[in-house]
Amino acid sequence: MTLPATVTALRSAKISKTVKLSALRTDLVVDSPAMGHAVRVSVLTPANAGTGPRSTVYMLDGAGATTGVSDWITKGKAGEFFAGKNVNVVLPMGGAGTFYTNWTKRDAKLGKPQWETFLTSELPPLIDERFNGTGRNALVGLSMGGQAAFTLLFRHRNLYTGAASMSGCPPVSGPLNQGYVRTTVAKSGGNADNMWGPPGSKKWVAHDPAMHLEELRGKHLYLSAGSGAIGPLDLAPRSDDDLPKEAVNASGSALELGAYRCSLEFAVQLRNAGIAATENFRLIGTHSWPYWRRDLPSAWDAISRGL
Repeated sequence: MTLPATVTALRSAKISKTVKLSALRTDLVVDSPAMGHAVRVSVLTPANAGTGPRSTVYMLDGAGATTGVSDWITKGKAGEFFAGKNVNVVLPMGGAGTFYTNWTKRDAKLGKPQWETFLTSELPPLIDERFNGTGRNALVGLSMGGQAAFTLLFRHRNLYTGAASMSGCPPVSGPLNQGYVRTTVAKSGGNADNMWGPPGSKKWVAHDPAMHLEELRGKHLYLSAGSGAIGPLDLAPRSDDDLPKEAVNASGSALELGAYRCSLEFAVQLRNAGIAATENFRLIGTHSWPYWRRDLPSAWDAISRGL
């Protein structure tokens, strides 16, 4: 019997290169038939990596994701945070502006990414086999990645036990939320019509967690965002921004205010549906790494209960 092309493609995903960068970090090059090219992935393992099987956390970058290394490593200090925790941490690179989803049409700038297939079908078996995974997984996403984390969770309930969104906007219905998606994609030079079609069409609904709340029931959920108000962490010297501090704070304030509004909207929808979630809405805080680093322990506490 001839297997369908999709099945054949999924079976042919493979790790083509492995680089051990430290005792706790291994970088992979994964040949992905779904994506049509190789994808670079970092994997963090604990110091006691030989003690037995471990669950896995997939961490998704925001819209500024680069192809060099995940921002969670360079700016989020994920390596330091997870060093003593018995879990695999998987950090894909190069998802800027894509929402880690399967695009419907080829985009002139972003191509035709198939992140959902890569993250849910191709990559997990490779990670579990190479790094002694248990098959229990959770997601942590930042900004754009926060929306993707909740979408992947409800679309693949059997694969993930929970998801965390930091300064994200999980729902994509309504003019404001649709505008957020379109603007985020446009910042990377893409056109969101090539991702899910015109706003409000079936594929937008199919990727909106707010339209699939029942699929989130019983999962371990976390939502955090700041009000956009500038606080002490915004005034401290930083080494991860090239622009003047005033410009960075102004932009971060506006972005976080939008994420705050959207995340609160989603939190209310979850509450009204009787779906439990850990909420961490801060009275101050902009769209910036000092706050996300501070939120990571509480996000981990929420999702680790399901691992």
